Amino acid sequence: MHYRRLGSSGMKISAVSIGGWINFGEGKVAADTARAVVETAYEAGINFFDLADIYGRGEAEKQMGAVLRQYPRHTLVISTKVFWPMSDEVNDRGLSRKHIMESIDKSLQRLQTDYVDIYFCHRPDPETPIRETAQAMHDLVEQGKVLYWGTSEWEAAQIVEAYAVCERYGWHLPRTEQPQYSMLWRDKVEEQLLPATTPLGVGLVPWSPLAMGMLTGKYDAGIPADTRFEREAWAKQRFFTPANVDKVKALKTIADELHLTRSQLALAWCLRHPGVSSVITGATRPEQVTENVQAAGVELTPDIISRIDRILNGA
Repeated sequence: MHYRRLGSSGMKISAVSIGGWINFGEGKVAADTARAVVETAYEAGINFFDLADIYGRGEAEKQMGAVLRQYPRHTLVISTKVFWPMSDEVNDRGLSRKHIMESIDKSLQRLQTDYVDIYFCHRPDPETPIRETAQAMHDLVEQGKVLYWGTSEWEAAQIVEAYAVCERYGWHLPRTEQPQYSMLWRDKVEEQLLPATTPLGVGLVPWSPLAMGMLTGKYDAGIPADTRFEREAWAKQRFFTPANVDKVKALKTIADELHLTRSQLALAWCLRHPGVSSVITGATRPEQVTENVQAAGVELTPDIISRIDRILNGA
């Protein structure tokens, strides 16, 4: 496994990481299989495990936390998130100081740990001043409940504002942003986020780097039964288009030349940016983890990147 610094921080995370959105908390994957996925990941050198309180309304934190308890805590980088409504209560949502302070304690209890390594603001909150959110995150770091904090799906201008507020008051700086990013979902990251976050030392940890499975090639001949696109219409609508099918098929030629799978090629492509610290992968089977981790050390030449860009641009 290759490890990268989280932005300009001193902490190192595995270049390929595991998220708990798919395989924990919502009954999509059998409990024993979900456990095997995490154990395979750890044995392969993955140290970064990403969660959120909203995944299964806390169940993902409970279930993955129970699996991770078997490992020495200092060998793990555990993240979770706060923002989405966790009940019908008016204050049980958003990024107010009240919700953040109450949510971290609930997450720590579910995870069975004294601290999380990274705490993400899961979305920007238009009803809470960024200053209030940033101060609450600073206080959690001071209390030792959080080691680093970051954002997820924030706009570049919002990240820059949060960073500037923290610099002004001497608070702990945001160190990471978690955007959606893949070969098929790239404009915002490349045109807006990376130009803003890289100079600040804010490392990106993209989610869905395989475009929810589209880039694996499993949908080359249509949508098989019992796949994500068959179950979730919104994911299908986002990625399953004739143009994308053609692009993914064309990428197979390059992957074959490099003796890679298309999944490995897609992950290596995301990791080509120095501003990307890790790619958060989902896995429903241990074999997928074994395949994905091999992308961590792959380096793509400028010629290969140019060829990939021509395919993605429809040239």
